[in-house]
Amino acid sequence: MKLLVAILLTALLALVGGMWLPWWSIAIASLLIGLLVPQRAGRAFLAGFLGIFLLWAIYSLSKDIPNDGLLSAKVADMFSLGRNSILIILVTAFVGGLVGGFGGMTGSFLRSSR
Repeated sequence: MKLLVAILLTALLALVGGMWLPWWSIAIASLLIGLLVPQRAGRAFLAGFLGIFLLWAIYSLSKDIPNDGLLSAKVADMFSLGRNSILIILVTAFVGGLVGGFGGMTGSFLRSSR
């Protein structure tokens, strides 16, 4: 249950923070949730990873679907992914998920060191 709460709080805080702060504010959001929700480091990483991964995947899809994947296909082609718009969205969400996961794990470590 704590894992689900941490995932939702991470996504919500990162979404709100992303409206005014730079992209790397997702790490700060994950760190804060890792500090506030007591979990072991592995679960904190998973919560941060899944929260940001899902947020960025859903947000990217919501921007990609209205233009029929035109821009994402061109970006995927630049990265030699064969104009596969879904693959570039997954890669983007994965990178964001890693940043969020490490932020959450750092918050968990900081909490346990106090």
